[in-house]
Amino acid sequence: MRAGSVIAARPDNHRERGGSNPTSALQLIRVQPVPLTVAKTLLIRNHYLHSIPGGTALTFGVFRGPRLLGALSLGVGPKNAHRLVDGAAPDDCLTLTRLWLSEELPHKSESRVIGVVRREIRRHTNLKFLLTYADPAQGHVGVIYQATGWLYTGTSQATPLVDLGDGVARHTRSLSHVFGTHSLEHFKSHGVTASLVPQAAKHRYVYFLEASWQERLNVPVLPYPKLNIDATENGGVEHEDR
Repeated sequence: MRAGSVIAARPDNHRERGGSNPTSALQLIRVQPVPLTVAKTLLIRNHYLHSIPGGTALTFGVFRGPRLLGALSLGVGPKNAHRLVDGAAPDDCLTLTRLWLSEELPHKSESRVIGVVRREIRRHTNLKFLLTYADPAQGHVGVIYQATGWLYTGTSQATPLVDLGDGVARHTRSLSHVFGTHSLEHFKSHGVTASLVPQAAKHRYVYFLEASWQERLNVPVLPYPKLNIDATENGGVEHEDR
C-alpha cells in the first residue's frame, strides 16, 4: 500500500461528525498524501515525541494554500493489535501513529482532517478498521477520537521505549526497522548505552471502516474516559497531538 494510491481529498464536499457544516476557514484546508520524507521532517520537528515509527505505511499532509501546516501518519502499530478483531489479519488494519497540526489552523481542524483521511482510506484501500492511542502521560484521553466516533476499548499493554543514550525514547519497532534488532545487549556490545524507558498504558480506540466488522470485536466497548479539565491545554480537543 502506498500513499499515492489514496486520492487527494476534496474538502468542499466532505461531511464528518464533529465537522458538519464546516466554516469557510475549514473549507480552505486541503488534505492529501505526501512523501514519507516530507511528513517525517514536519513530525520530528513539531510532534511531542519528535519521531516517526518504523513501519509507516501512509502519510498525509495538511495544507492551507501552499503552506504545509500539519501531518498525519499511519503504520503497522503494535504487534498483534489486529487480534482485537476475530479473524482479522495484520493487513486488515493500520494504526494512526502521529498527528500534528499547527495552531494556525482553525478550530475543529483535527476532526476534519481525521474524517477526510478515514473517508479516503475507506474509498481507496481494502482496510477494515483503524486503531489509535492516546497517551495519558501527556494529559491526553482521546477527545479528538471521541468527537469523531471512534470506539473506546480500554487501555493497551504498556510497552517500554528504548533510549540509546541520546535522550530520545524510541519504539522497539523503529529500532528493529533501522538496525535489524531492538536487543539492548546488541547495542551494549557495540558500545551504545541503551536503556529502557518505562511507559504508561495508553487509551485505545478502534474505528471500523467496514461496519459489519464491528461484530467481530472481541473486547468490550467502554464509556469514553473523561478529560481532566485542569490539565486541558489549548482547549483540549483541538491540540491533543498523537
